Amino acid sequence: MSLGAPEVQTADEFRLPGEMREAIVAHALREAPRECCGIVAGRDGAPVQVYETRNIAEGNRLYEIDPRQLIDLEFRLLPEQGSEIVAIYHSHPESPAYPSLTDVELAFWPDAIYLICSLADGQRPDLRGFRIRDSLVHEVTLTQ
Repeated sequence: MSLGAPEVQTADEFRLPGEMREAIVAHALREAPRECCGIVAGRDGAPVQVYETRNIAEGNRLYEIDPRQLIDLEFRLLPEQGSEIVAIYHSHPESPAYPSLTDVELAFWPDAIYLICSLADGQRPDLRGFRIRDSLVHEVTLTQ
């Protein structure tokens, strides 16, 4: 889902186009009851492409992006396209869209936005964004 020219993001907001939101929610719904996961690539902090990745974690309450996919994206595909990881997303099939303790512990990209799609209310998926740095969680406003 490539879009036009990137826009500069502020620290307290993250512009996520509607079609990218829909793609993330659709991925979460397809993978439920397992957590889905993926990457949003962008330029200058602005999203340009959603990449679905494989969750290799056991069970339904954790995600781990397939390391081979992550390495391929981060060190081959994204540099070839002049983009970088601007957001990492995953779903919470049964819990709220807020980082768990494990999510905070495993937040290895301090400059990325962490997007969480909750399916706790099956009729109304909830997608929220966060910055996680030094174990501190700061919610960012998602705009379109």
